[in-house]
Amino acid sequence: MPKSDRLFRLLSAFRMLPPPVTAARLAEETEVSERTIYRDIQSLRAAGALIDGEAGAGYTLTEDPALPPQMFSRLEVEALVLGLAEVTQSGDAMLARAAAEAQAKIIATLPDRVQRQAIHAVSRSYRFERRTPAPPHLQLLREAAWDERAVDLSYRDTSGHQTARRIWPLGTVFLDREVQVLAFCCLRQDFRRFKVAQMTDVHLTDESFRPRRVPLLRRFLDQLRGERVAPARA
Repeated sequence: MPKSDRLFRLLSAFRMLPPPVTAARLAEETEVSERTIYRDIQSLRAAGALIDGEAGAGYTLTEDPALPPQMFSRLEVEALVLGLAEVTQSGDAMLARAAAEAQAKIIATLPDRVQRQAIHAVSRSYRFERRTPAPPHLQLLREAAWDERAVDLSYRDTSGHQTARRIWPLGTVFLDREVQVLAFCCLRQDFRRFKVAQMTDVHLTDESFRPRRVPLLRRFLDQLRGERVAPARA
């Protein structure tokens, strides 16, 4: 792993873990040896980061020069904390971790008073009914959408019929009880909403549909809005 990546991960671990944090815990979080942690802490200190503590006692990041100060209103802080908590509750494992890391980074850049508001925000998010855990291919589908690459899969529809599909994934939608992928279906030559849980044998292909994702997604969303409006007009 390049040293710059290690230092970035170490800073992220400092922001996420409750201080003081031991070298052993940092090594576990960043997947390197304790000896590497000691060297990287010295590198961060040499770069200007104020890290209090020592081996055996634990470390605390008291100032992080890598991030400029941010200023949010109390209501904005409340919205950020609530929104990221919802992602943690509803997203798959990778999104949940990303939300926790994003919140830690944001809080680390706030002045002390606003940090306390973020840590002790009055709004919380909790779901008693948990969504079925997302299958591991959800991350592949998200990456394919960003990279605008076609995906091959086997899909079981509501009647239980299994078909082989090639899709152009355009985006994901987290609903109350399931996750769907908005996509252009090459088999049907039309837009479709696929339930992620009903996909199997999902594979990334070399076919690119760049740069069509954004205009296709706009068309699909316009079509969905039209479907919602039509019954009201009738």
